[in-house]
Amino acid sequence: MKVPVYSFNELCNCSAATTEGLVMEKREDLKSILPLLPISFQSSSFFWPPPVIEALKSLSKGPHHSNVDSGEVLFIAISDIRNSLNLPDFSIDASASHGFALFFDDELIGALLACALFCLFPTSDRGAKHLPMINFDHLFACLHDHYEEALENKLKCIVHYFGRICSSMPVGYVSFERKVLSVEYSPSCIPYPKERVWSQSNISLCHIETSISGLIEDQSREAIEVDFANMYLGGGALIRGCVQEEIRFMINPELIAGMLFLPCMADNEAIEIVGTERFSSYTGHASSFRFNGDYVDKKEIDVLGRRKTRIVAIDALCRPGKSQYRLEGLLREINKAFCGFMDQYKCHQYQQLFKDDQNVKATGGKSIVNLLSLGHTSTSSQATEETLGNQLIRNHEGHNGQPLDNQHEIGVVTGNWGCGAFGGDPQLKTMLQWIAASQALRPYILYYTFGLEALQMLDQVTQWIVSHQWTVGELWKVLVEYSSQRSRGETRVGFFSWLLPSLSSQ
Repeated sequence: MKVPVYSFNELCNCSAATTEGLVMEKREDLKSILPLLPISFQSSSFFWPPPVIEALKSLSKGPHHSNVDSGEVLFIAISDIRNSLNLPDFSIDASASHGFALFFDDELIGALLACALFCLFPTSDRGAKHLPMINFDHLFACLHDHYEEALENKLKCIVHYFGRICSSMPVGYVSFERKVLSVEYSPSCIPYPKERVWSQSNISLCHIETSISGLIEDQSREAIEVDFANMYLGGGALIRGCVQEEIRFMINPELIAGMLFLPCMADNEAIEIVGTERFSSYTGHASSFRFNGDYVDKKEIDVLGRRKTRIVAIDALCRPGKSQYRLEGLLREINKAFCGFMDQYKCHQYQQLFKDDQNVKATGGKSIVNLLSLGHTSTSSQATEETLGNQLIRNHEGHNGQPLDNQHEIGVVTGNWGCGAFGGDPQLKTMLQWIAASQALRPYILYYTFGLEALQMLDQVTQWIVSHQWTVGELWKVLVEYSSQRSRGETRVGFFSWLLPSLSSQ
């Protein structure tokens, strides 16, 4: 006989009186299996016992209601349901609880990406919640509808990831942190800085190094590695996109898990992800992107069990044109970069820097960070921290809130953020990132120019600025003056030539 299939939510939300839709005739074949079912059959209807109904309803409302936020606790909830059905303890394997904990806690990212591969996540309200797509159906559809070899190679990276974790499951944790500059003054928060904060800053510019070749992900230091992000984390990773952010999500597929629960970033927000492992080598960029075999990640592990790979997603203004030279455009970009470059262990120092900047807009301040980690395979965000991350902080008790490592040694590694398809001015963006890293008290910034012609004179310009011992405030004011002239049409030359006229002749 055919038995109707019902979703978990349909069963969990069944009526307390009867399970609607399960009314069946009194057939002999049905009666024969009733002793094997954990439900009652009365008046042609199935019934769950009331305690089971309440337990299922609680589970269907999510972890914030049921407090089931880990595999271990889920098994306890299942045991309670079994007890309500008078099922004996000896009828379930004694190791089952460990299996639930292993799958839902220790292999969480692997499990989530497997669900995305099989397109198991609901999509009906993701747009309303400002969440990016997470299922892989569009990526496979693009392979058919708009075939490009680069798309096929993106999928090769994903398949390679699954092959690797099937042979050897990664261990440890991955942390997802939404970093926020408060738009409302609070003594415990870092405010969204106004122009005068930047113009009055006496912070020295940090050490800057430039490189015309190489890739951000290949640098060997422990540093913040900038993801030239879309406001929706991952950008076109699961569709046709194949530039800097999308490539990073293919070679470090654990980053994709963040797309499940991290809503789009506001102007005062950034996302920092610590602990993802790199699995693939590659060559090329955009249409020339190719999977190039296995990659063995040798990054060290920190005291929280996370790989020392720190990726910060910051989204630049998209095709800003002349508006990027206006004060509001400059402030938006420098504050976005500063938000991403902040170090939560320097929160007190930032509060001292901004203590006089109390006249900020009152539109709902937020704390400087929302830090949650999950089992390696892990996740969380401000929007769904009750859904996926409540078990995380307890895993790290005993560190007394002390810095995880030598935080003062962690610099910023970046490049032409927002300067490709987004249309930003690379000379302007370089200076803004240098200023932001300095104000964030980072010890250095390593800048990859990727051979961009507009940045050929970057070394000479930075050396000239350093030789004059400019502060953050001094460089900011010069940048504002140049941008003002550029916005008014009083100059058309780049910042480098405007700052040092002799560069034009070179």
